[in-house]
Amino acid sequence: MTTKILALTEALGNLVRLSLMPGQRHDSVGVAPLIKSLEFQGFIADKAFDNNKIIANLTGCGAKIVVSQMPGRTAPLVIDANIYKWRHLIENFFCKLKKFKRIDTRSDKTDTSFEAMIYLGGGALINSR
Repeated sequence: MTTKILALTEALGNLVRLSLMPGQRHDSVGVAPLIKSLEFQGFIADKAFDNNKIIANLTGCGAKIVVSQMPGRTAPLVIDANIYKWRHLIENFFCKLKKFKRIDTRSDKTDTSFEAMIYLGGGALINSR
């Protein structure tokens, strides 16, 4: 079994919240609990989050949605290309997180200890800037 990490970062790429899911689950399933009770003005994500339900929910909250779209989307969304460029911050977060061998190889036996290591690794990334 594998573990999927969904991470929410703020505008500077610092970890705000994360969610662990089984590797076989689709990313869009974990979005609702991840953003619950948070206020934000924008949501930048990749194709895995191109889901009509998520987009409608976030648009209803007043957030600006910038999501890379699936090629087969029947009604393409208009996205701001300049804002989409900032998606690299979350990608950089995951690249830096993988430098921690214990996280990269999923050495922790329990989800609680694995999640704690991710938070510690995320904090170490903030302090190393």
